Amino acid sequence: MRIDKYLKVSRLIKRRTVANEVCEQGRVRINDKVAKPGSEVKVGDIIEIQFGSNITTIEITRVSEHVTKDDAREMYILK
Repeated sequence: MRIDKYLKVSRLIKRRTVANEVCEQGRVRINDKVAKPGSEVKVGDIIEIQFGSNITTIEITRVSEHVTKDDAREMYILK
């Protein structure tokens, strides 16, 4: 799955266009590499997202095209 779509489906970022912009600005890293919006993610990948001066680090535990709001939190583990 593409990183921009994963961020939207997992509800880490509300809109896919915003996720796309964040990736293009170089504020998202997958396994310590800067991610482009089309970068593929898989279970076990470590993602770092920079929100201002805060950095959120997660590990992907599940990849799914459609998820309910309650199940979205199960797609990752905060590090």
